[in-house]
This record gives sequence, structure tokens and C-alpha cells, in this order.
Amino acid sequence: MKRVLTIQDFSCLGRCSLTVAIPTISASGLECVAIPTAILSNHTAFKSWTYKDLTEEMLPIVEKWKGYKNAFDYIYTGYLGTEQISLVIKIVKELRMPSTSLLVDPAMADNGSLYPGFQEEHVAKMKELISYADIIVPNLTEACLLSDVPYPNREAGLDKEFYSFLLTSLAKLGPSKIVLTGQTIHPNEISDIVYEGGDIRIYSTELYPGRFHGTGDLFASSLTGA
Repeated sequence: MKRVLTIQDFSCLGRCSLTVAIPTISASGLECVAIPTAILSNHTAFKSWTYKDLTEEMLPIVEKWKGYKNAFDYIYTGYLGTEQISLVIKIVKELRMPSTSLLVDPAMADNGSLYPGFQEEHVAKMKELISYADIIVPNLTEACLLSDVPYPNREAGLDKEFYSFLLTSLAKLGPSKIVLTGQTIHPNEISDIVYEGGDIRIYSTELYPGRFHGTGDLFASSLTGA
């Protein structure tokens, strides 16, 4: 059985992060191993939350594993604290085999703004992490922040030329595959735009009205398990 290591927080309420990743990856027939980076009462889209930082536990967990025969086919990172990104890079370097694929979900921004608690330092560190990635799955805000491309006016419509420039700029940071998630290219449709080797492909499905938290985590987990 192939094994996935996922590194992200555990939000007790809100259907996201590890509460989504573990069952989704396990249902795909893979063994899911986790390093929790923090425990939150609920995700940060709520008005308030409690937060227990587990940064000091991350490296001791990996150190304890050294006595066991652990090999990971995939490493998947999600929501991380700013100070944790350097530790995650260290963990990736230590645990990664030549055949190990690294998928990074930047999980730091949406709708033109960084998530609460994040500053520009977080973007700079995330750029370093994605330089090691095989696949990244940013939304539009994250893609623009990482590539230093100004966030566009979505109401004016975005064309293939814009997406090509954005994804090419992102690819220069290192990842060989990029999936830009949650794009509304056509009315009543939502699309993911895939960049690989200079080629761009668009996959669309019906758009349902509403706001659904955790869909990015579900997508990244499903892609990891595919």
C-alpha cells in the first residue's frame, strides 16, 4: 500500500485540513500519515478561534520515526504557520526519496487578500517551499501573490493570455505541474486550469451557488489520492 504524509493543521470544526485529508486519502486506498501543525477550535473563517501551536512537536515526531521503516510515496502540505514552513522544508528534505512526489497547497489567501495572521513574510517563505514541489494547487489570489502578478479585476473577465502568463510565471519558481483552482471562465461553470510542460488544459463543471469552506482541502486531498 502506498503511503502519504500530510502536514497541516487540525481544525476541530469546519470540515477542512486534516479532518478532510485523512478520510479522503484513506478512502482512496492509501495509508495516510499525518504531522499536525496546530489544533484549532475551528478554521479562521469563523469570527474567533482557539489555537494550540504544535511547531515544537513537528521535528520530534519525525525523529521518533527514524527507528521505524517509513517510506513515503507522497508528501502533501496544507495550511502552515509562517514559522513552520522552514521546518517543513527540512522535513521534506529528510524524508523525501527520489520517487516521492511533493504536492503543496499554499493555503494562505483568497479573494485578493492573505488569511488573517499572515504577512508578506509568509509569501516569501511559501515561494521557497514550492520551489521543491512537483505539484502546487493555488487559487487565483495565492497564484498572484506567489508570482508577483497583480490581482486582476475578475468582473472584467480573464482570458487565456492572462492565465498563460500567470502560470508560466509560477512555473519558473520550480513546480512542474500547477492546478489553478476555482476559476469562473464561463457563466454557471467553475474550472480548474492545469499547466504542465507549457501546455494549458481547462476542466470545467457546473457551478453551484454558495460558499463552501474546505473545498480546496478536499480537492488537494483527492488529487493526492488519485
